[in-house]
This record gives sequence, C-alpha cells and structure tokens, in this order.
Amino acid sequence: MNLNKYEIETEVNSTYFEFVSKGTQGSIVKVVKYSKIFEDQEIYNLGFGDKNVTSGELDDKVISNNGDTDKVLATVASTLHEFFNEYPNAIVYSKGSSQSRTRLYQINISKYLDEIVSEFAVFGELEDNIERFKKGINYLGFYVVRH
Repeated sequence: MNLNKYEIETEVNSTYFEFVSKGTQGSIVKVVKYSKIFEDQEIYNLGFGDKNVTSGELDDKVISNNGDTDKVLATVASTLHEFFNEYPNAIVYSKGSSQSRTRLYQINISKYLDEIVSEFAVFGELEDNIERFKKGINYLGFYVVRH
C-alpha cells in the first residue's frame, strides 16, 4: 500500500517494532509485537499500542488521540512484510482491545482491501466460523496469511 507511514525506529527482530507517532498530543512511542499464541503452531497475535513510559511494556488500552490514526495503522500494517519475510508460513491474528477498535481495524481493512489482497489473504472470525473477509460483516477478529 502506498500510504504515509512512520519510519520504524527500532526493530529488535521481526516480531517487535517501535515507531514514533507525531501528532496533536506530541510524540508517542508505539509498539508492534507479534507473539506466538500456541507453542506448537505458527499462529501469532499482532498486538500494538503505546509504549508505557514507566514499564516499557505495550499498552493496548490507552487512547492517545494523536490525530494520526491512518498513518499509525499503515505503519502497523507495514510490519507484516518484515514479519512474513521471517515467518512465511505463519498465520497472524489480530483484534482490538475493545469492540470499537476492532471495528476501526475492520473499516480500514475494508477501505484498502483491494490493495491488501494482492499480497495477503484476510479472514474474518465470527462466533462459530472463520471466513474470507467480506466488507459489511462485523467480525470478532482477523486472520492474515501471505500468498
């Protein structure tokens, strides 16, 4: 996708990234972290949020309202390329820390779906099923694999 993104400031490895969001609330360090969900399977959770200045941990509940949501989400999405270069057979799962955040992610996936599907297959999680992502359906979470 050809969207404005932040430069990744720190890449410890292909599962942990940091960048700085610059907006109305100032400069905020963001973290993107891929964590293995099951030890015996290549399924990873994509977590992201602000870096807690005290603990250094990822905080996915804070609302920073920095006025740069599209740029932040584009930056998070860009880490998928690096991750899949290292883990080409992985499955990435993501959902928001709240229903409204999951909805925000869904809106952005829908908005850029034509571009996304050129590189990735996206699936939506329903109560009792997983299906190929379709616009207009409210999903509980999302799975992404590289073609």
